[in-house]
Amino acid sequence: MKQFDYQSAQFLTSAAQMHQCPADEGAEVAFCGRSNAGKSSAINTLTRQKKLARTSKTPGRTQLINFFSLPDDARLVDLPGYGYAKVPMPLKQYWQTHLDEYFRSRRSLVGLILLSDIRHPMKPFDEMMLKWAEQTQIPLHVLLTKADKLSRGAQQSALLQRQQNLSNSITVQTFSAQSGLGLDSLKQVLNRWLTGTSE
Repeated sequence: MKQFDYQSAQFLTSAAQMHQCPADEGAEVAFCGRSNAGKSSAINTLTRQKKLARTSKTPGRTQLINFFSLPDDARLVDLPGYGYAKVPMPLKQYWQTHLDEYFRSRRSLVGLILLSDIRHPMKPFDEMMLKWAEQTQIPLHVLLTKADKLSRGAQQSALLQRQQNLSNSITVQTFSAQSGLGLDSLKQVLNRWLTGTSE
């Protein structure tokens, strides 16, 4: 299976509307999750570039769909966070309309990485994403982020609990952008999706 050079990732473009997205060809994986779940931090850790994706302690900093290019017409996508972002309601509704359109119409979307804080149960928006992925049969992989905040035993307990509550078609792992925990497992999932292999 091809191993992608994630360190070569480069910012490609930002899109506020679907017509601003790059050409719908090749393969891309989107990172989604509640505001402040750690999407940008995960992308920066994956690519070993501290400032590739913008991070902030203020939820809702990522307000556009941001595309990052990889070799062989592959892309990583950083989606706006959903949930309690400190943004006006009309803007929040605007994001959700365009994100729904992106999920439903983007042919090059080969998988979703759903980031969820390991210390908290899944929220309604997370559950909505899980149901949507099952309905559309888009592969979904859950990253239980900020795992470094828990002991190893507590990490495994949380992981087991999530696994029991998810369908067999959805995979889940622990992850920490701070320590790099789970980075190799994440790369394996991405490599499989972006190359279209099941191995």
